[in-house]
Amino acid sequence: MSNAMDSRATESNHAQTSAADSVDAAMMATARGGYKSEEEKKREKSYGAVPKKNRYGAREFRDFLSYLLLTILGIIWIMPIVWVFLESFNANPEPYQATFFPTKYSFDNYRLLFTRTDVFNFPRMFVNTLVIACFVCIISVFFVLSVAFCMSRLRFRFRKTFMNVVLILGMFPSIMSVVAVYFILKAMGLTSSGMTIFALILVYSAGAGAGFYVMKGYMDTIPISLDEAARLDGCSTWQVFTRIIIPICRPMIVYQAITAFLSPWLDFVLARTICRTQDTFTVALGLWSMLQKEYIQDWYARFAAGAVCVSIPIALLFMFMQHFYQESMSGATKG
Repeated sequence: MSNAMDSRATESNHAQTSAADSVDAAMMATARGGYKSEEEKKREKSYGAVPKKNRYGAREFRDFLSYLLLTILGIIWIMPIVWVFLESFNANPEPYQATFFPTKYSFDNYRLLFTRTDVFNFPRMFVNTLVIACFVCIISVFFVLSVAFCMSRLRFRFRKTFMNVVLILGMFPSIMSVVAVYFILKAMGLTSSGMTIFALILVYSAGAGAGFYVMKGYMDTIPISLDEAARLDGCSTWQVFTRIIIPICRPMIVYQAITAFLSPWLDFVLARTICRTQDTFTVALGLWSMLQKEYIQDWYARFAAGAVCVSIPIALLFMFMQHFYQESMSGATKG
């Protein structure tokens, strides 16, 4: 028995020594410029060739291709933004020009955009959209927070049924309900000129609660032990909602506020269906009207100026909300 064990140990040591000699021989052959002796070839055939190192520059070449692709995609993404910004300062308001970028620049487009109210009352359109967006932002955030809290923390009959029905309804595009929404508003007398802004606020905000799934998913990650501890301290359900859940949900509140604020600025179909006179137009309708054939020759560059003006409140809201987002995330990290 001991002789067999000694024989196996000797064979194992011999195999390890041969493998090490093969590695050393392969490295020596590489240093000699690739020449290999017959003995070295036999060892490679018996124990396998030593894996070669990656060729120099292969990884750098792949990184170069990746950065090149990202650069091209970045240029494609930012080019329309740069063009709209430069076109807003174009001294020539006509749409057809010999060069892609303007050759002469002027501030007349911005000045005429806010002073030529006899053709397009852009300041009125801007104020209408801003008022609608502010109210929709506040109401939508409250609706989404309330519905998400009920679905996440409360238990009641038909809870899952309600969630499934909302999920199925969310699969259908909202444009399918535009005609029905218009006739409902017309039956309620909300399509007249004096009630159009209120009608838009109502429509944009009413369906906001159905988009609670993202907020509910975030609330589900909050430990239920926080709610139980607050209730032991005497907090009611409303106090748990306002003092525990809402402060923790700041990142999602920022997301919901920005999404709700963007809707009136970007929507065209619903506004086009409800708004009938220029006094009730939103900026989307105003910018679309500037590109009609009877106005495009004089208002093309002013259309670009209006597009730049639309981006200002959105950018300001994002920068303002980003401050609260960073504070909430840093607080969560420290905690």
